[in-house]
Amino acid sequence: MTERFLRTEMLLGCDAMEKLENSSVAVFGLGGVGSWCAEALCRSGVGEITLIDQDTVGESNINRQLCATYSSLGKAKADVMAARLLDINPDVKVHPIVARYESSTRDMFFSSRYDYIIDCIDLVACKLDLIETAKNYGIPIISALGAGNKTRAEAFKITDISKTEGCPLARVVRKELRKRGINHLPVVYSDELALKPESAEEPPPGRRSIPGSLVWVTATAGMLLCSHVVTQLSIDLP
Repeated sequence: MTERFLRTEMLLGCDAMEKLENSSVAVFGLGGVGSWCAEALCRSGVGEITLIDQDTVGESNINRQLCATYSSLGKAKADVMAARLLDINPDVKVHPIVARYESSTRDMFFSSRYDYIIDCIDLVACKLDLIETAKNYGIPIISALGAGNKTRAEAFKITDISKTEGCPLARVVRKELRKRGINHLPVVYSDELALKPESAEEPPPGRRSIPGSLVWVTATAGMLLCSHVVTQLSIDLP
């Protein structure tokens, strides 16, 4: 008998661990928030994890992304994280997808069963489409909101998007979701006012700027996402 998740089982119980082992979770976006969340899911005993990100590891990712080391530079984040999760739990079923989620590609991501979706996508249009699609499929989803240019990890919380304030991304997502008839969504967010640092990096297509970031901020957001999903899955699954 493996002792891999014994300390978790001591708190959650045997039935919860069995539910987690039989659960399938998809993490969309493996950056500063998603990478920490994905590993936490694996270390919590989730049995099947799908990892989605189109990007490769860059040197500027090293300050905050779990997948970013000098040995992983230039490699696909999804593949790097998949190898890492298998090293943590050789029995986990991990599915790396090196692709960008957007409306034109959504069908390729929904051919598998998910018990929960975790949205760590940066681009608003893609985030909105993923949320709406998950709702249409009846799949529970939680979204990460703005973590860039923030410094206070303790300001992050889990709440409903209808209760968010002070976060520009939350305001945009909330407004656009209402247009789609979606008024409620669990989110991880902070009401801390974002700083306005000078940009030191050219933004990629589709983004106006690159935010500053801190590992304790993004990692905290990722851990909160994991805690919500693990709790929901270990209680709610039949």
